[in-house]
Amino acid sequence: MPIDAACHLNVLVPDLAEPALGRALGTLADLGYSSVVLPPIDPDGDPLAGWAALFRDHGLAPITIAGQAPGADVSSPDEDEQQAGVAALLRMVDATAALGGDQMNGVSYGLFGRSPTAAPPGALERAAGHLGRVADQAHERGVTVTFEVLNRYETPLLNTAEQALAFLAASGSAHLRVHLDTFHMAVEEADMLAAIRSAVPVLGYLELGQSGRGPLGSGSVDTAAAVRAAVEAGYRGRVGVEAFSRSVLSEFASDLLGIWREPYTDGAALAAEAIGIIRRAEADVGSPAGLGS
Repeated sequence: MPIDAACHLNVLVPDLAEPALGRALGTLADLGYSSVVLPPIDPDGDPLAGWAALFRDHGLAPITIAGQAPGADVSSPDEDEQQAGVAALLRMVDATAALGGDQMNGVSYGLFGRSPTAAPPGALERAAGHLGRVADQAHERGVTVTFEVLNRYETPLLNTAEQALAFLAASGSAHLRVHLDTFHMAVEEADMLAAIRSAVPVLGYLELGQSGRGPLGSGSVDTAAAVRAAVEAGYRGRVGVEAFSRSVLSEFASDLLGIWREPYTDGAALAAEAIGIIRRAEADVGSPAGLGS
C-alpha cells in the first residue's frame, strides 16, 4: 500500500469557510492525498456533521489538532487546570470521531509558545500521565493521539525525539504516538535521520516542513531523505505536508506562528510538488538501487 499522504489545509486556504474549503479538498483529493490536517476548530460550536459529510464526499480523512490554553493545561501544577486540560483534549477526541477522523495531532502536553524559563519541575511527568490516559480513552473511540515535538522557540517541554521517547515511556500508554516534524528537527536534532529511525516503532505522524516554511523542494531540509529513512526503518504510517505563507494564512495565525513572509503564493502547486517528493522517495526505497541504502 502506498504511503497515506496528508496535507495541512492551511497550505491552500486560511480556514474551513465555504466555498473555498470544498475547492481545497477537491484539489487535495485530485492530487492523491488521503488525509487533510485541519487548523484548530471549536469542538463545541463548529458544524462538525456538515464538515464530516464534505470530507467523506472527497474521500479525505480529517486529522484534528488539539492544544492547551492558560487555565486548561495538563502540565500545570494546579490540579483544576490539569483536569480542565484533560477535558479539552477529550472534547477534541469526541470532535475527531464526529468528523469521521481517526487521528488527533497537536501540542497536547502544554502551552504553545516561547517561554522565558525552562519547564517547571514535574511538568513533563504530569503531562505524560494525563496524555497517556487520554490516548487510551481515544483508542477506544478509534482515534490515535499523537503529540508534536517542537523547537525550543515554541516550547520548553519537548524538543527532540529522544525526549519524546522518554515522555512516551512515562505516559504508561500503549496507544500514544510521537509526531515528528522536519522543520523543528532541523533546529534541534544533531542527526535528523537517526532521530527519525529511533522513533519509528512509536511514530504516528512524520511531517515534512521546509526550513523557510515554503515548498519542500527548496530549503535546507532534505525532505525526501527523511521519508526514505522512515520507510527503510519500517514506518508505514502517515506522512504529512506543512507549509505556511502570510498571503494564505489569516493575520492572527501568521502572527502566532511568526510567518512574516510569503515563501509561496500557490498552495496547490506546493501540494503537487510535495506529494511528488513523497511518492518518489517511497519508490526509491522499493527500487533495486534503494535496497539496503
